[in-house]
Amino acid sequence: MSKLLRRKAIVTGDAQPAEHRLARTLSWPHLVALGVGAIVGTGILTLIGVGADRAGPAVLVSFAIAGAICACAALCYAEMATMIPASGSAYTYSYSVLGEVFAWVVGWSLILEYSLVVATVAVGWSGYAVAFLHGLGIVLPDALTHGPAVAGSLMDGTFHLTASGVNLPAILIIAVVAGLLMLGTKESATVNTALVVLKIVTLALFVAVALPYFDPANLKPFAPLGYGSTAGADGVKYGVMGAAAIIFFAFYGFDAISTAAEEAKNPERDLAIGIVGSMVACTAIYMIVAAAAVGALHYTAFANSPEPLALILRQIGQSEVSTIVAAAAAIALPTVLLAFLYGQTRIFMVMARDGFLPTNLARVSKRGTPATITAVTAVFVAFIAAVTPLDLIASLANAGTLCAFIAVAACVLIMRRRDPERRRPFRTPLVWIIAPAAILGCLYLFTSLQSVTQKSFFVWNGIGLLIYLTYGLARSRASVPAST
Repeated sequence: MSKLLRRKAIVTGDAQPAEHRLARTLSWPHLVALGVGAIVGTGILTLIGVGADRAGPAVLVSFAIAGAICACAALCYAEMATMIPASGSAYTYSYSVLGEVFAWVVGWSLILEYSLVVATVAVGWSGYAVAFLHGLGIVLPDALTHGPAVAGSLMDGTFHLTASGVNLPAILIIAVVAGLLMLGTKESATVNTALVVLKIVTLALFVAVALPYFDPANLKPFAPLGYGSTAGADGVKYGVMGAAAIIFFAFYGFDAISTAAEEAKNPERDLAIGIVGSMVACTAIYMIVAAAAVGALHYTAFANSPEPLALILRQIGQSEVSTIVAAAAAIALPTVLLAFLYGQTRIFMVMARDGFLPTNLARVSKRGTPATITAVTAVFVAFIAAVTPLDLIASLANAGTLCAFIAVAACVLIMRRRDPERRRPFRTPLVWIIAPAAILGCLYLFTSLQSVTQKSFFVWNGIGLLIYLTYGLARSRASVPAST
């Protein structure tokens, strides 16, 4: 039992061996852009339609609730990131505070989150790219534009393949983003910043065009499906909280900033600005865009649309602007890939340092980037995007993220008790309200997920614990036993 609860002595970036030391090239504007790039993506571009289908115009409340819970979690992340300025995000904090087995569960959950987000966004971008090429008269074979399709249920084992194929565009965009990350972190951040500006301008254009069409009648009835979370005949959770559990996907991404701790020029200042700043900016952006959307067109007209913003613009007679928004969204979508692939490579790198993966994978290149682990991660994620039937497992990303958020909030509370005098460059305000709110809010959102998602999450972590007990436990390089 003592091995399961041993805690890792944290070694910050500057104290790492030369072959594992990352280059400090990022300032706070880069980190804010990294966070906004991760957060503002497929969520606001597609989930506003899904949320409206489940909550009606009250999707505005769903956005506010999901944003408030994520804001509480972001404040906790800011405290832990500045107190422990090392790569690894929630995995590292859990290893330092909760113990090794908890760190493994969190790390395993983060693998789930980051892998599925990158793969899902890559597949989404592939759809835009294929449509764009088709408009130019270039038609790719169906077998090269999508992975296998399935029918049936994963949980009861009745699923079967209905189509086969390999999603080649998804593989290519992951390769391009991975190559950019291997080229250099600062270079990647610069490109990311430019594309983030394009995304913000695109959303501002949507608001400017849609807002004059705002009609209060479109907000009635405001909450046709109630304010709670009620399962429908199809197993989907409806109501404001049911929508919030899905819309939650649109907010996370700020946690990727905490993986940049060893590459920030001034981590004690820059990490807090990046995490909190990106959450504040994105919450404001989401609320404004959502209000313009549900006010311009009745929610029943765009509910469950894969391109709700573009559809709204077409319905109000702004087809040319709709085309611009769709094109700009496709161009800027890789910022989500960049942020999450960046975060995943840093978590894998730290797990390699700790012995859970081959330690050679933690080596950095002459440019100060973990090129080897980036290439390996890209191959891993590209395989998922190319051949895995994502419709079975994509919603698991939310469950993995909720697990990580709960762990970080718990770490903040435990450290306030265990080591109250420790230096904290950023202190979570009203910590005994904010951190419990993050924990309880995430737990409630977890209960609002579909039952198949909840069950699959526990199956995933059961497999992870088996791997840990048979492989990881004996190879761990943790050196500090848990305090009694």
